[in-house]
Amino acid sequence: MIIRTEIERQGMNAVSDVVGQTLKKMKAFARIGMSTKEIDNYGREILEGFGAKSAPYETYAFPGYSCISVNHAFAHGVPSDRVILKNGDIINIDVSAELNGFWSDNGCSFIIGEDIQGLQDLVDTSKKILLEAISKISSGVRIADIGKVMESKAKKKGFTVIRDLGGHGIGRSLHEEPDAIMNYYDRYDTVRRFQKDSVVAIETFISTKSTRIKTESDGWTFTGSRGGFVAQHEHTILVTSSRPVILTASNEI
Repeated sequence: MIIRTEIERQGMNAVSDVVGQTLKKMKAFARIGMSTKEIDNYGREILEGFGAKSAPYETYAFPGYSCISVNHAFAHGVPSDRVILKNGDIINIDVSAELNGFWSDNGCSFIIGEDIQGLQDLVDTSKKILLEAISKISSGVRIADIGKVMESKAKKKGFTVIRDLGGHGIGRSLHEEPDAIMNYYDRYDTVRRFQKDSVVAIETFISTKSTRIKTESDGWTFTGSRGGFVAQHEHTILVTSSRPVILTASNEI
């Protein structure tokens, strides 16, 4: 969406603060021995306490209130009583919600307990790439150039990027134009540029092996086409003529 009024600005600030706080609290809540369903129920209680509605549940009838993915599953993971967190697991929590007609989205990957799988560098790289990419966004910047930043930084660290998932516009619905704010440089995407006062969700998908997604038998969960692990981090931002405003800063990514 393009923010044109103070009411719209306040609405986006409010919902973004809600999803940011919810993600932060869910991350702190998660621990060894806990099921992903327990974490999801906790997140639902937080959202409902703010008067917000889960975006995936409302939009897609997703079987959960947040997407929680563990280890080789890295996105759209369905919360389950059968998925129990173990020491060293990499987990991704993605929280998006609607409040008073406004929508916001954020997510992060992190390690449970000790880094026995050697994935902390992947997580840290994903986070750093997200923040560096965001720092380069302003009105008039080509969308493809942000993908180039993400891809080049990942390659320098020995990682790949998932090429069929990316960020998106957001505001009055969960997914809006511009769609497909990708993690790689698309040399054919020469026209699209970020617009002043637009709201977008920027997210990384940094991988140890894969470049494409594979959808599992539940019809929701994404794993990598070549296996390995993926870290994702996401902020909803407001594009300006200078530095962007990170609306979901309350998640403390």
